[in-house]
Amino acid sequence: MKQYQFKSYQTADIGDYLKVFACTAVMSQPIMSLIMGVQQPTNVQDIFGVFYNLVKYTAPAFIFGILYTTIRTNDEQGSFSYRKHMRANWSNLFVPTIWWTLIYLLGMPWLQQVNQYHNFGSFCWHFINGNAAPHLWYNTMMLQFIILMPIFWAISRFVGNNLTRGIWVAVITFVFYFTWLGFYDYYVFHGIHEHDWYLLDRVFISFFIYGVYGVLAWQLRGYYNKIVSKLWWLIGIAFVACFIWTNYELQQFGHPVNFNNTPYYKPSMTLYCLAVIALVSAICLHQVKKNSQTSLKVFHFLATYAYRAYLSNVFWNQLVWRGLNMQYHATYHPVLTLFETWLLTWILSFISAYCLHIWWSKTKSFLFKKDV
Repeated sequence: MKQYQFKSYQTADIGDYLKVFACTAVMSQPIMSLIMGVQQPTNVQDIFGVFYNLVKYTAPAFIFGILYTTIRTNDEQGSFSYRKHMRANWSNLFVPTIWWTLIYLLGMPWLQQVNQYHNFGSFCWHFINGNAAPHLWYNTMMLQFIILMPIFWAISRFVGNNLTRGIWVAVITFVFYFTWLGFYDYYVFHGIHEHDWYLLDRVFISFFIYGVYGVLAWQLRGYYNKIVSKLWWLIGIAFVACFIWTNYELQQFGHPVNFNNTPYYKPSMTLYCLAVIALVSAICLHQVKKNSQTSLKVFHFLATYAYRAYLSNVFWNQLVWRGLNMQYHATYHPVLTLFETWLLTWILSFISAYCLHIWWSKTKSFLFKKDV
């Protein structure tokens, strides 16, 4: 088989599309939690349970996308420099994370998860473990992939364009990950260590499969592109089947509907996430094949600011929720409230990400300019 069936990227690549889809979807999750906090009847709870499962692919899609784009970029350069990698991500990822974590801890302390900080030590612990706000657990997990990128680069070098090696890596990863899911289900998810081992949900191992498969999707792009482009309809059937499966599992817990019963660490949700990733990949490749420059440029632009928009989204949804008294509206029009708050949060998050980036770039240029 030829190495390239057609290019998997132009202005935007599969990773960009996944980042934008994931960022957009994830902004709805804390809003749904707020709406469900306003005592809703059982039929509304069921609707929101379905909505929540529908967007429960975000962290895996983001990890897959980051690994895909990072390996692609370094592969095209022909080498991987850990120093350059960390330097670039320090300003793009770590610095925004530090600032937004401080904003949540100091400016919105009511958003803390599990418990509240009470001294400097517990403040630092909340700062690191992702409990500063409901969405920051993901940052703690994702930044581990950035730090451990040499491992994934080594996997990409080992596989190369060798299909046999790629299949072996995929199978071994799959077996290892599903063994991990069994361990997590038995000991943590409603298990004997549910409360004291809860931080395992943000250890990189819990999302390792998506990182490895992101690497393989680029290294074996000729095969991957052809499969998702030609068998998208079959992947769509798998998507629907897994979606029904996840909703069936949630219904078994009865009422009130609790979003904590929809973890990523289940076979049903893992297969669902992989199906969504494949479908989004197919959408991207379709746009590439059509040479839809407008779509590609828009997705590439949004992907550049997706992570920073994600960091700020809970800040903005809190301001929208409280400032526009959305709690009152959620009592009578929960679905409409979701989409209104979601849209406003999305717009404010991306605008703030772009404006802060421009402001900080100009500030650095002014502060650190050298005299000629």
